[in-house]
Amino acid sequence: MTFVALLRGINVGGNTPVPMRALKELFEQLGFGSVKTYINSGNVVFDTSPKASARKLEESIEKALQEEFGSPIRVVVKSLPEMKKIVAAMPKEWRDAKTWRSNVIFLSHRIDKPSIAKEISFDQAVENVAYGKGALYWAVTWKGLNKSKVAKINRLPIYQEMTIRNPNTTRKIYDLMTER
Repeated sequence: MTFVALLRGINVGGNTPVPMRALKELFEQLGFGSVKTYINSGNVVFDTSPKASARKLEESIEKALQEEFGSPIRVVVKSLPEMKKIVAAMPKEWRDAKTWRSNVIFLSHRIDKPSIAKEISFDQAVENVAYGKGALYWAVTWKGLNKSKVAKINRLPIYQEMTIRNPNTTRKIYDLMTER
């Protein structure tokens, strides 16, 4: 089974530096196959047993990252079938990058529930938030970016249980997963 581990908060502004080569080696040491990293933001595609649970993988990978790199690093793990559904549900209007800034907010299994969208305040005049199994889809008009409430999501406790990727990165990760 193919999975992706999406690490949150690494290599951003010099905080929590994690070299991709060391990350790849750690995943190989954990016994995962066909390990491939994508860009420096912590995206690791790997294969493991089809019986593996994404929830248990999140826990075991977080523990290994803490031991290897000495800081707590949260991880969101998604299987290939989960990613297929997430990518298929991405809104079509996102292709209009001149009007909208869009992101996929990946949810850890600890907080993945439809009511999560209601826990996040947003300004309907300038942004949209929609829930899909495993992710929130967020889009804001470029003109309304400074009015966005979701852009300030990092102030909420649940922020530690999510990680954000833009639509192009999300599609590329999915492509890497399907190339196997």
